Amino acid sequence: MRKSIILGSAAAMALILTPLTFVQTSDAQSRLSQSDAMTIDSRGVLTMAPLLERVTPAVVSINTVGEVKSDSRSEEEQLLGRLFGDRLPQRRAPREGLGSGVIVDASKGLVLTNHHVIDESSQITVTLEDKRQIEAEVVGTDPQTDIALLKIDARNLTALKLAKTNEARVGDFVIAVGNPFGLSSTVTSGIISALGRDNRSGDNYSDFIQTDASINPGNSGGALVNSKGELIGINSAIVTRSGGNQGIGFAVPIRIVKGVMTQLEAYGEVRRGRIGVVIQDITPDLRQALNLGSLNGALISDVNEDTPAEKAGLEPQDVVVEFNGDDILDSSDLRNAVGLLEPGTRANITYIRNGKRRTTRIEVAEVDDRDEPIDQDEPEDRPMLEGFDGASITDIPEDLELRGGDDGVLVASVERGSKAARSGLRRGDVIRRIGSTKISNLSDFEDVIDGKDGPFALSIDRGGSNLFLAVK
Repeated sequence: MRKSIILGSAAAMALILTPLTFVQTSDAQSRLSQSDAMTIDSRGVLTMAPLLERVTPAVVSINTVGEVKSDSRSEEEQLLGRLFGDRLPQRRAPREGLGSGVIVDASKGLVLTNHHVIDESSQITVTLEDKRQIEAEVVGTDPQTDIALLKIDARNLTALKLAKTNEARVGDFVIAVGNPFGLSSTVTSGIISALGRDNRSGDNYSDFIQTDASINPGNSGGALVNSKGELIGINSAIVTRSGGNQGIGFAVPIRIVKGVMTQLEAYGEVRRGRIGVVIQDITPDLRQALNLGSLNGALISDVNEDTPAEKAGLEPQDVVVEFNGDDILDSSDLRNAVGLLEPGTRANITYIRNGKRRTTRIEVAEVDDRDEPIDQDEPEDRPMLEGFDGASITDIPEDLELRGGDDGVLVASVERGSKAARSGLRRGDVIRRIGSTKISNLSDFEDVIDGKDGPFALSIDRGGSNLFLAVK
């Protein structure tokens, strides 16, 4: 499975090295028959030098200059600032930054890096391995994937070959190349520790490669390559408590990089797609409550009106398992696959409905801004059902205006630490369905759950968005 994790780099390295055998070549040099990364050269030394001689010229250093407000005000200036509401002009000081980049097209001079490396920079200088320094222009940036594309005017450049998408596997030997702490052409190695890491950061699109190859400040925007010297990711972030490497680094995978780069070169921005569904992951409880065959896939909890999804016939409780030829293991996979497609693109979508696998064509539309959710006030005193696994349920107040209409019941309160709370139920949720049964009022709700143990698959309206929850 793509999202599994291998722990223990020593064990992983043993798996890499154990099956390798030595063969005699015509020039009397021994080589590792199953690895392009390591060879035994004429010195009899096991080395990655020939591979790195092809890779490192394509990795560049990026220096940036921008302006930031200075906090170095005197006590008198700070006092005056407080008296006048901080409306006094602040000093501005140059801000210098350092990162890495990867040449991906030598003829066009295209360089990939991270958005955060060049963000708010007034001057960007690219330093090549041969020490040439060249001013770069920004072709386009995409903050949501943390990718930026630069262009430099130079000859005799070396570009990295891009790996095929979806070929990386947990346990693959990888090499990180960059300029940590300003130390140019620094090389570290390790393995792929996990795939499909999601940082769950708001609107960002993330599907990171996790690696234990050392990545430190200044490595951002550098290359993560496989044992063939192909680019499999752009180094982007680390998890650390000290500010330095602790064996958990993340790279944006080449699958995302390719899609973003193509649009940045064409438009200077990424034009994201949507199909008009609300999706969520499948939990073990939901799998049981909805009688699903697997935890894999993205569960559709709602289909918006007049959208590609509605026109394609998708329905709530469908489970999307494949999109545009890529397997969908969870909601993040589908969000990335759809969001990185250009609007107007037609793609195949495969989903499971009532245990049967179906495939249809769908046209990706352009992302539009969603309306703000409706605030829900405290419900008035009215008859309610107590003890539904820690939740109090009531009819919907007449003065509560909801987008989805007045059918359903309102979650008036949820006890802290109860099963309902642990299942994700919140005060203010509106329960529209239990399984496939539509709920109109509290009486309907009581009839459906009476004498049953659960788990119950609840279709929830939360702030105008639908989702499924399984409550035992």
